[in-house]
Amino acid sequence: MARRLIVLSTGGTIAMAAAAPEAGGDLRFNAHALIEAAPGLDALARIEARDVLAKPSASFTLADQAKIARAAEEAAREADGVVVTHGTDTLEETAFALSLLTRVDAPIVLTGAMRRPDQPGADGPANLLAAARVALCEQARALGPLVVMDDEIFCAHLVRKSHSFRPHAFSAHPFGPIGHVAEGRVRIVLKPAALPPQISFGAGSARVAILEAGAGFCAETALALATVVDGLVLSLPGAGHVAADAAPALGELAQRLPVVFATRTGAGETLASSYAYAGGEIDLIARGLIPAGPLDARKARVALQLLLSDGADRARVGACFAMFSAT
Repeated sequence: MARRLIVLSTGGTIAMAAAAPEAGGDLRFNAHALIEAAPGLDALARIEARDVLAKPSASFTLADQAKIARAAEEAAREADGVVVTHGTDTLEETAFALSLLTRVDAPIVLTGAMRRPDQPGADGPANLLAAARVALCEQARALGPLVVMDDEIFCAHLVRKSHSFRPHAFSAHPFGPIGHVAEGRVRIVLKPAALPPQISFGAGSARVAILEAGAGFCAETALALATVVDGLVLSLPGAGHVAADAAPALGELAQRLPVVFATRTGAGETLASSYAYAGGEIDLIARGLIPAGPLDARKARVALQLLLSDGADRARVGACFAMFSAT
């Protein structure tokens, strides 16, 4: 029996084209059109196309990401593999959300394009074909959601967009890809030791902002944000440090709503027991702030949004972020 692959379309550059020469791109292609534009895709499996959303990914909401997760998990229970085409602007956030929301063995693979189908060197068809090969690969089962771009395979909970326009725009620094696709062959050479904790999307909405701090950080900015958000993620220098005179106000804020702090360095994780000076991570934790561990601010925001949407209190938020550090 032929293998079955389900392709879910959500919009993005891979589905865009310009209406006229010199015009900007806009959404024009659905899942069926994307499949038809990928040479050799229909030879891999029996393909089914489903349209889930049609948006630029910068417009996605948490509810949209949860909708994609539900559609992907449902499709993964029906097919040998699933490919989700997605805009690259927020692909890393949706990929991380899927790593928290889905638990299936069949591969769920996200992909997209950095160049529109009507531009020279369009990369969408090649990315879709490579993603399909990975989604149908036995080695890719039970690894959690994956991202395939430019023939590289990334764990969804580690990937990040690291360039604004080049085709080779995704990385997983400092770990790198877990495999690649070459001459139609899928090579997976690394596997995650553990998957992130599972989180549910609830009925509530959750407004969470990211605030980056640096030299001269003013705590009044965080206090002003607190009037319009349900949670706050701080992107802090080093291993999670802030100006000493801002620490008391942040501690007061952490008694009113969940305040998570991440490192802004792009690699490593927040520390927990190295620096005790005012504004150091020991001081912040003692004041009630929650360390994000290995998560950067964008991923910490997704996790906090999901937790708050499900009614999590501060204790549950803290326990969940502790699990990220343990995996």
